[in-house]
Amino acid sequence: MAAAAATTPSWQPQEQGFKEICGLLEQQISHSSSADKAQIWQHLQRYSHLPDFNNYLAFIFSRAEGKSVEVRQAAGLYLKNNLRNTFKSMQPAYQQYVKSELLPCLGATDKHIRSTAGTIISVVVQIGGVVGWPELLQALVNCLDSNDLNHMEGAMDALSKICEDIPQYLDSDVPGLAERPINIFLPRLFRFFQSPHASLRKLSLGSVNQYIMLMPSALYVSMDQYLQGLFILANDAAAEVRKLVCAAFVQLIEVRPSFLEPHLRNVIEYMLQVNKDTDDEVALEACEFWSAYCDAQLPPENLREFLPRLIPVLLSNMAYADDDESVIEAEEDGSQPDRDQDLKPRFHVSRFHGSDEVEDDDDDVVNTWNLRKCSAAALDILSNVFGDEILPTLMPIVEAKLSAGGDDAWKDREAAVLALGAIGEGCINGLYPHLLEIVAFLIPLLDDKFPLIRSISCWTLSRFSKFIVQGIGHPKGYEQFDNVLMGLLRRILDDNKRVQEAACSAFATLEEEAAEELAPRLEIILKHLMTAFGKYQRRNLRIVYDAIGTLAEAVGGELNQPVYLDILMPPLIEKWQQLSNSDKDLFPLLECFTSIAHALGTGFAQFAEPVFRRCINIIQTQQFAKADPAATTGVQYDKEFIVCSLDLLSGLAEGLGSGIESLVAQCSLRDLLLHCCVDDAPDVRQSAFALLGDLARVCPVHLHPRLSEFLEAAAKQLEISKVKEAISVANNACWAIGELAVK
Repeated sequence: MAAAAATTPSWQPQEQGFKEICGLLEQQISHSSSADKAQIWQHLQRYSHLPDFNNYLAFIFSRAEGKSVEVRQAAGLYLKNNLRNTFKSMQPAYQQYVKSELLPCLGATDKHIRSTAGTIISVVVQIGGVVGWPELLQALVNCLDSNDLNHMEGAMDALSKICEDIPQYLDSDVPGLAERPINIFLPRLFRFFQSPHASLRKLSLGSVNQYIMLMPSALYVSMDQYLQGLFILANDAAAEVRKLVCAAFVQLIEVRPSFLEPHLRNVIEYMLQVNKDTDDEVALEACEFWSAYCDAQLPPENLREFLPRLIPVLLSNMAYADDDESVIEAEEDGSQPDRDQDLKPRFHVSRFHGSDEVEDDDDDVVNTWNLRKCSAAALDILSNVFGDEILPTLMPIVEAKLSAGGDDAWKDREAAVLALGAIGEGCINGLYPHLLEIVAFLIPLLDDKFPLIRSISCWTLSRFSKFIVQGIGHPKGYEQFDNVLMGLLRRILDDNKRVQEAACSAFATLEEEAAEELAPRLEIILKHLMTAFGKYQRRNLRIVYDAIGTLAEAVGGELNQPVYLDILMPPLIEKWQQLSNSDKDLFPLLECFTSIAHALGTGFAQFAEPVFRRCINIIQTQQFAKADPAATTGVQYDKEFIVCSLDLLSGLAEGLGSGIESLVAQCSLRDLLLHCCVDDAPDVRQSAFALLGDLARVCPVHLHPRLSEFLEAAAKQLEISKVKEAISVANNACWAIGELAVK
């Protein structure tokens, strides 16, 4: 049966237009075509200005039987993208034409056409709502009730996309309908839970899961039926269905744990089983349950009796999989230059006034979430909830894995070191009497032949930094601190990029804990860091900058000695001179200089003038680029250049004190700063008001000519709407007003 009777269309395509658009689409998708894709794109764009262009695309998609599925699909995808921008401005008759052509495609014999139709339908509903398309709901119901697999799958595909993109639309009142659409669809979705077709079981369960957060009353009152359905699907033959069952239990425990309470033992038992599923994605989804359970602050005793069975599963899943990208990457040569795609996007966090603390991800080495990381996170949170209770189960397994000999067992040894790091916070009391031995055991692993054992040993040692630093007071402890310090410095100069990254991050953590205790070792630390600076590729260079900045903050004025500055500053200044004002590699260097200026205080005076001038230049260039993007050749506006430069100027003002006055007197900083105080980006304003407050303290006289404008800009940040929008900006503005008032 047809999804909906196609009415005789009032619009008909012209033969020539049909042929030309089909021809362009064929060239666009052809792999062999030598035609210039950009030119074809421009041709299609020209057509897109015709009022009935979308009609042509809809016609080709739904009716061009003689054309290949690829061409029809290309027309459909082009139509989807075009409708996003043009649907609302189309003539109502043309809108109606496109809709009427889409509905019969729900039951198309080709799966790709059905799926593309579902995608386009979801976009049309996003734009016009369900109200604007009453025939759609009827067509979907007809298809779902048809017993024809193509029609059921096509409708289910479209419905699942609507549930994913705009679930709230189906849980709204629709004029002319006695009940909300979700009430009509939910019983049909539940019925499909028992379909013999895995595709229908997957799509229907995925659709219902989208409503756990919204919890419409239709689902609330059918909760028993939903849970029954989940239990029936729990051991489904299709991995994708089992994964969705796990996802449902995880979401329910997060937002509606009371529904699961009567069934909790069964759910925990089930999750424990699927945590060992042969399909990694199912096991990963199940593993999310343990952290979700603990985060929901449910009674720990429900989990307690399962710990002896759960902990071995987590440990077993913490070993690297053979195809883990980290294992493959670990073989890379450290001297290979990084490609642009290897550089993760970075986000500048102001080190000064009012910046909201951002938690660093401990294991940010490779950011793909996987079963290994999820298991380690679960062990971490369980150790925080149950503390030392887990040690009798955990430690014998860890010890057995650590003592596993031979090259084949390296992944087990690595997982055991990861486990020690994961429990390093939650089980610290139970581990405390053994920490000297644990650390002594880890130090030689820094020199292991397997790079991933070297890198995880860096991380795990960093988790015990507090203890390692506390031990400095007695001889054995000092020797151990020194061994850890030298071990990490050795690894900073490792040839493997993964190890370099882990060692630098671990060293930065140790620096924060050790602070002035590092002073006696400053020369050797600086020599290692600056050797790394000369050796590293671009991605890891950022971490060296961070380690240098953290070192400066940790030792403060101790750094202000010629012997140290002679090691530290020449390579940084050389890099500073190499980078252009529009090179993003300048960001971490600006941040690094900010910390150094802060630490050296007046000792930074000898380096201050070129640094100060360049910051002014960068801000000026960026403001020009923003005001007139076309005029500034080669410079693209990026507010982060301004934020980093303002923060460095703040560092100079704090470090040099009134010594900055001669620099401020010679330039246009005041006018540039005022511009930044009224910028539309909150992070620019945040750093601008921090600098305003710093300048008010050390050289207020240079602000006086425009004082009233500065005060007006600052006062504006204290309006309720602004405070709600950006509390950190308001804090800094308030502080700056106070500093100006005092002067």
